[in-house]
Amino acid sequence: MDILSTRERTRISRAIARAEAKTSGEIVAVIAESSDDYLFIPLFWAALLALFAPLPMFALTAWPAVHIYALQLAVFAAGSLAVQWRPLRVALVPRAVKRARAHARAMEQVLAQNLHTTKARTGVLIFVSVAERFAEVIADEGIYSKVPPGIWDEVVARLSADIARGEVAGGFIEAVGQCGGVLAEHFPPGGGDANELPNHLIVLE
Repeated sequence: MDILSTRERTRISRAIARAEAKTSGEIVAVIAESSDDYLFIPLFWAALLALFAPLPMFALTAWPAVHIYALQLAVFAAGSLAVQWRPLRVALVPRAVKRARAHARAMEQVLAQNLHTTKARTGVLIFVSVAERFAEVIADEGIYSKVPPGIWDEVVARLSADIARGEVAGGFIEAVGQCGGVLAEHFPPGGGDANELPNHLIVLE
């Protein structure tokens, strides 16, 4: 995955370490190139195009049916080949579907990264799925009583804007700093704090 360079990943990991030094909370940063292959819907569009593209030929030409059917196959083959390019494939998927798939992937990471296993349940997941330009912040149950949900919405809004501009690394670092500031305010560091979750950026293939 080439979205982030080694240097950018290191910068994000260092930002996590700096933020966690000021709080007893834990920050987990996860990035995915895409949350789904999205093969079905683009192929549906290719099939639909193949179905309707030859219709004018029936009215405007004297082509025999076998030639028109051959055109349909050619259109479907060309469409299927075109949607192998990920940006086009993702662009053909409805926004609601992309958001649903990305949110589901984020929720999977809550368990996969053991966010729920911290002693005081004060973990925060920052999740980004680049192809969908999707960002989400998920806080564990120990945070709910002290931090209004709207705080995380502000973080997500700024991070999403950065992703849309292609500033993924900078957006991540800023989001980590914002989350760290919130955690430091409500969950200051204690004497026996242990690093319960990894500080490095987790990259999903």
